[in-house]
Amino acid sequence: MSQSELSMLGRISAQSYSFDQSFHPYNCEKFALCFFTDPNVVSSLRKMEAGVWVPLDKPVVSVDVEVVPCTAVSMELFDPVYSCGILRPSGHVVKCFHDVYPDYDELRQMLQEEDSDHYYVVGKEERREFLFRLFKHLCLGGELCQYEDTIDPYISTTKKMYKDLISVQKDPETRKISVVSTVLKVCAYDESGRCYPGRQEEEQTFAYLIVDPFKRHMTMLHHFYGVGNFTL
Repeated sequence: MSQSELSMLGRISAQSYSFDQSFHPYNCEKFALCFFTDPNVVSSLRKMEAGVWVPLDKPVVSVDVEVVPCTAVSMELFDPVYSCGILRPSGHVVKCFHDVYPDYDELRQMLQEEDSDHYYVVGKEERREFLFRLFKHLCLGGELCQYEDTIDPYISTTKKMYKDLISVQKDPETRKISVVSTVLKVCAYDESGRCYPGRQEEEQTFAYLIVDPFKRHMTMLHHFYGVGNFTL
């Protein structure tokens, strides 16, 4: 388990659901609203308030949905990271000075700061991919994250999680593999405002619905930013 995973422990989880209706990406907002208003779903969802998991106490009345591109079937997206100066030949992340954050490094600078020399070593479209977003979430971790010295734990954890979360199929003629899952970044609102995944907007508080339209199966991956549970 990487240090970033430890810092998210107790605050990140994946829940699986089945559904009995057809799913179409063009109708994803209605689909997400049905999800958040289904009594069986509502009874299973928890939000975090003051460090404690609590049920959703008010009905969801609306949702925001972003369709997240999800086409990557390999880790090639990260190839430029290995040759642009962010990493040493050993795979160790290059440290750098930062006015606000001590113990800062070139990897986190590339992930977060548009004026970084390395921000666009991974292109705009690739940065929107679910694979890259997952990698970024794991690199940034929780509130008390002890960052890794090398990139390997981030890459291996991202690869494993991505493989577990998405569904692929192979074309019988071309033998090409493609992703069949649709990924939705979701946010739900009750009568008082934003309620899920958290009241406050925070980059590391997120919820994704990963939908397999053929198996009619989906996984909710969500994380609430804060201090993780370091007791294993």
